[in-house]
Amino acid sequence: MNAKSPLPAALEVRELLEGLLGRDVEAQVGTPPVDTRVPAGATVAAYVDDQLALRAIVLMDLSLTAHSGAAIALMPAAGAADAVEKGMITPALYDNAAEILNIMASLFNKDDAPHVRLYEAYAPREALAADIQRWLLAYVPRVDMELTIAGYGTGSLSVMVI
Repeated sequence: MNAKSPLPAALEVRELLEGLLGRDVEAQVGTPPVDTRVPAGATVAAYVDDQLALRAIVLMDLSLTAHSGAAIALMPAAGAADAVEKGMITPALYDNAAEILNIMASLFNKDDAPHVRLYEAYAPREALAADIQRWLLAYVPRVDMELTIAGYGTGSLSVMVI
């Protein structure tokens, strides 16, 4: 068995989101990474293997958290836009985005790789565990992209494998 989890292609990420949201999603790769240190923060998802070893991290900026959380529940886009404008995510939008992040574990589960599952999702501005925090700016295999969800809005996503 391969010791590392595979880095999903940007196309796989976009297609997964399109399937979940039932909407067109445009993707632009090579964008700046999601930064948890900005005032609005970012949603951080930590994925572990069966021995609880950290294998991958996915970050969504506040904008993508709000827009994807609204789109998956067919909530009005205005609510997501309001959350972005205020810089505060609602519990419902966060919970919906966390469910998307849970399903994104499937991107790392390939035949020759360790089984990976979502261990924890951290809301924007929530304190992160030290073992996760240290990887956020590390030079590891990653894909950084900007996603636009049709009818909702644009936000940034970073996927990293450890």
